[in-house]
Amino acid sequence: MTDQAPVLARIEHGWGRLTLNRPKALHALNQEMCEAMIAALLAWRDDSHVWAIMIDHTGERGFCAGGDIRQIAEGGRGDGAGARGFFLAEYRLNHLLFEYPKPIVAIMDGVTMGGGVGLAAPARYRVATERTVFAMPETGIGLFPDVGGGWFLPRLAGETGVWLGLTGARLRAADCLLLGVATNYVEAARIEALTFALLQAPEAIDTVLTEFAGDVGPPPLAQVQDQIDRLFVGDRVERILEALAADGSDWAKSQRAILETKSPQALKVTLRQLRQGKDGASFAEEMAVEFRLAVRVCSRADFQEGVRAVIIDKDNAPHWDPPSLGQVDDALLDALFAPLPPEQEWTPL
Repeated sequence: MTDQAPVLARIEHGWGRLTLNRPKALHALNQEMCEAMIAALLAWRDDSHVWAIMIDHTGERGFCAGGDIRQIAEGGRGDGAGARGFFLAEYRLNHLLFEYPKPIVAIMDGVTMGGGVGLAAPARYRVATERTVFAMPETGIGLFPDVGGGWFLPRLAGETGVWLGLTGARLRAADCLLLGVATNYVEAARIEALTFALLQAPEAIDTVLTEFAGDVGPPPLAQVQDQIDRLFVGDRVERILEALAADGSDWAKSQRAILETKSPQALKVTLRQLRQGKDGASFAEEMAVEFRLAVRVCSRADFQEGVRAVIIDKDNAPHWDPPSLGQVDDALLDALFAPLPPEQEWTPL
């Protein structure tokens, strides 16, 4: 282990500690990082000296902004082998965390988006601070809420998961606690002390987190939950847009305007993914579906264009293809969701 490694993995006082270490990139995940975490977690799974796992990060800018989108887009060109390798490793890591037999604490201090959600959501303890910004913004780059989003989002209260997945809305700490996205709130200034206290008592995680609990204040989301549950229903994105237009409130108008900036293909993929995922038999089954989608979508025009507009040129003016919801038909969706050849399907470790 060196301080230059993108993930710092070590055992400390009965903890298996994974520290994301790409602060300049907001700890964006690449295949090397996923494979390093898998190797450490497998080594610690049956190690009697390791009681629990902690996932945190260096620096103060954020927990994890997601996958390394620019690198994924490059890997999706040509035969797409680079993107497939990344998604295979990332989704195996997500599943390993979901099934892990030891308690996991994720310190969601700062930006926690996309792939960062995939690291935190399976954890038993998810600690937010006043700097936490939680989001699944994938529809804005022609993708969909992956890393288990099809499992976690539809299991949130009412239609909030659908709203989050379609709009890419950002939640702060109080709303994260309201929805159960976070389990605990600790002030950012106390995170270092919290970490020290946890390291001294891996067998008393609940007690330590209770001692460090702060007052998060009222959740703004509570004011619009009824509207979300009433307007984000059904299996058609067009129906949601119609409902928002008919509602006429300022909030509904703002949500419709947001949706109209997103990739039509990504919106329809996401809504089908979330509706199907709610009835999924297992997390592994969901990851297999998301792998099929990921390897296909990342090579299509919208993902490449979304990355250009948001990450590369930063003009935030993507030209989506197809350009309208009506042109994203069921045949296209069926093809994206269809099983891969058996030898290409995702499998857990």
